[in-house]
Amino acid sequence: MSAMRAQAPGAADVANRLGEMVHAAVGIAPDIQLKLGLSVVTVVALWLVRRLVLRMANRRLDDPRARYQWSKSSGYAAFILGLLLLGQIWLEAVRNMGTFLGLLSAGLAIALRDLVANMAGWAFILLRHPFTVGDRIQVGEHRGDVVDIRLFQFTLLEIGGWVSADQSTGRVIHVPNARVFSDPLANYTAEFPFIWHEIPVLITFESDWRRAKEILRGVVEEEAESVVDEAKAAVHRASRKFLIFYRLLTPTVYTSVEDSGVLLTMRFICPVRERRGLSERIWEAVLTAFAAEDGIDLAYPTRRLYANPLEGKPGARAELPFARRRDDPPDPETPD
Repeated sequence: MSAMRAQAPGAADVANRLGEMVHAAVGIAPDIQLKLGLSVVTVVALWLVRRLVLRMANRRLDDPRARYQWSKSSGYAAFILGLLLLGQIWLEAVRNMGTFLGLLSAGLAIALRDLVANMAGWAFILLRHPFTVGDRIQVGEHRGDVVDIRLFQFTLLEIGGWVSADQSTGRVIHVPNARVFSDPLANYTAEFPFIWHEIPVLITFESDWRRAKEILRGVVEEEAESVVDEAKAAVHRASRKFLIFYRLLTPTVYTSVEDSGVLLTMRFICPVRERRGLSERIWEAVLTAFAAEDGIDLAYPTRRLYANPLEGKPGARAELPFARRRDDPPDPETPD
């Protein structure tokens, strides 16, 4: 015990001498050196703990989404804990430099207003949850699936663009967090992961549109009816938070007239990420059914000469000034 007590003052003396040497060489006071040393130890310790936690989580989790959530959550926790610990270490120094830091922070807020706005957007995203990782959103003109959220920006895996329907282009778009304050934000999947979709089918005027409408109604009910129950449950959940309600969710077919024919529009509800696949199945069923019908033809852009005096309805034909209509009585014989 006496030997250990004799060594303690020697270690303290060595530390003091080293501190004086650093002070003489660099100009950093011994108390600041101690704070710097404690700060480095704190940061290294937090980094090691986070790495250990992530290693244990990755061994037990197979879901990439769960691994990502653990990585982001542990990073946020380490960052906040580090700020608290470093604040405790440097609290006295901060008090002594309060005026300087206040002026410095005001200047930085003006010079770096975009970065500050992005940090405010990051805090808004974390607190209000307008979207989370995995959601499909549109911000301004950009659409895609959210794959990452960071301090200054969030990342989208783009959909649409030059690619038909809502399918991935392969591009990764980094969007500043401040855009959540300036641009409209549409979330495809949060609260209500279904969208209404319409498929227009144009048939000729000469087709049997009633029979065509009956066929379309049968096809869309067979293909899209299965998701109605799921959509009703989603509407019920969403109505607890938003004023969302639908009187009917069943598929339907609407009739209208266009320049080239009779337009029959199938309207149905479908999951967000299944719109193209469901549309393909419906179109294949429609083409197969129409191929078996002699009285139904699809309409397409054509140029046609319509002779109303010859083709129009008898009561709606125009009079020819110099020609006799086919149904007019023959002229009486004139005497010589």
